[in-house]
Amino acid sequence: MLDLYNKQTKCLVALDSIIFGFDGENLKVLLVKRGIEDNLETWSLMGGWLQEDEGLNEAADRILFEHTGLRDVYLEQLAAFGNPFRDPVMRTVSVTYKALVNIEDYDHKLANKVTTKWFSLKTLPKLLFDHAEMVALAVERLKANASLYPIGFELLPDKFTLPQLQNLYEAIFDTEFDKRNFTRKILSTNILIKMNEKQKGFSKKGAFYFTLNKEKYKNNSAFNFLSLTNPDKIL
Repeated sequence: MLDLYNKQTKCLVALDSIIFGFDGENLKVLLVKRGIEDNLETWSLMGGWLQEDEGLNEAADRILFEHTGLRDVYLEQLAAFGNPFRDPVMRTVSVTYKALVNIEDYDHKLANKVTTKWFSLKTLPKLLFDHAEMVALAVERLKANASLYPIGFELLPDKFTLPQLQNLYEAIFDTEFDKRNFTRKILSTNILIKMNEKQKGFSKKGAFYFTLNKEKYKNNSAFNFLSLTNPDKIL
């Protein structure tokens, strides 16, 4: 039996996370410059190796924390990338994860990470190996998730305005929504709690802040955001 195992091809298992953030206008991805590639302008996703005593999700959590200091963030396994020539050094299979973080909450933890930087999806630099394919897959999965569930709130601060929320959905789907229809549809979900506080400095009246109804959010299977994010029904 052991001889059968010994005859098999050996390969490493890597874990790479596509970490999404939102700055109020643009959807961004957190990248790292590792400094070990021939091309110094090449950037990489946050990644690391699976250890002998770890499960995949456990390893993904550890690697994310080691690179960024982030814990308790939305982390979803996406797919495995196993082209035999994807890594020129050694046969490596990469298991990818999608992470959603609030830039405002976590940027201070990244301040000392001089090799990390947020990039807009519209201006991504050259990426290592097949990382561009990973990002493209993660974007499509994010759109699919956001169409059916309110996971976009993971990218927002605890309190936000309706214009900020609309900006987020427009960034995710790369389209514009009619303001009145968007507001009506999002309020009809009853997933938001209106606060007495207003955002100041952007208009004379100011926009009311909202917060997420966390009980409703936990039961997100009861909501279908597809009609909310369908341009044919909103524009």
